[in-house]
Amino acid sequence: MQPLDSWPATDRRGLVGVFTDIDDTLTTEGAITPDALQALGDLKAAGLHVVAITGRPVGWSVPFASAWPLDAIVAENGAVALLPRGDGTLDKRYQQDAATRSANFARMQAVLADIEQHIPGARRATDSPGRECDIAIDHSEFTQLSDAQIDQVVRRMRDGGMHATVSSIHINGWYGDHNKLEGARWIVRELWARDLDAERGRWAYVGDSTNDQLMFEAFAHSVGVANIARFVPHLAHLPRYVTDGERGAGFTEVAHAILATR
Repeated sequence: MQPLDSWPATDRRGLVGVFTDIDDTLTTEGAITPDALQALGDLKAAGLHVVAITGRPVGWSVPFASAWPLDAIVAENGAVALLPRGDGTLDKRYQQDAATRSANFARMQAVLADIEQHIPGARRATDSPGRECDIAIDHSEFTQLSDAQIDQVVRRMRDGGMHATVSSIHINGWYGDHNKLEGARWIVRELWARDLDAERGRWAYVGDSTNDQLMFEAFAHSVGVANIARFVPHLAHLPRYVTDGERGAGFTEVAHAILATR
């Protein structure tokens, strides 16, 4: 990882948009800080597209999609999007049809119950009631799990045929081909009828943990906020750049670096 100030100005100037994780990237101690919120607004005001992509549930994301200056929040690792309308309401869109979501939900609940029954200490995330397309086990938000316990949960999910990934706070599992990168491709088609892969070099991604590494690999302009240091030993793909500041302060650094070229 290179320091953020080594990011060439010509690359920053050519950006059309920014994707960002939420937990421990935009937020600090569970809340967005004023500087990070201002940074989102400044990016939007400068004409950039700004999309948050998170493992958090769609129900949890609703107030933030309504209040933050974003084009969309893509929740549950790419499964569902919330798009602000001009009248203050939200448009909810899914990657899977209703029948598929219903069948998958029942299967996921069985895996969730199995994990809680057989892995000591494993408990569903407190935001689980807002989840529609995935399940989540808490490992660092309100419950602390060891690396060995986290690995057990991941294996149990994958043994159940699920995709599984680890964020800074949760272990997420789901059925379907979506993920953060597919969610990014999908939302760019939905909102702007454009092909993200054709213009990937004009987007940046900001994240902090192992469930961001697919995006770190995909985007040349990828940035980790400083608290990514905790996850570096577990990452096969590192971000290109890293900030000095952690969490929301780190995101604000990224925004300032981009805006300095406008």
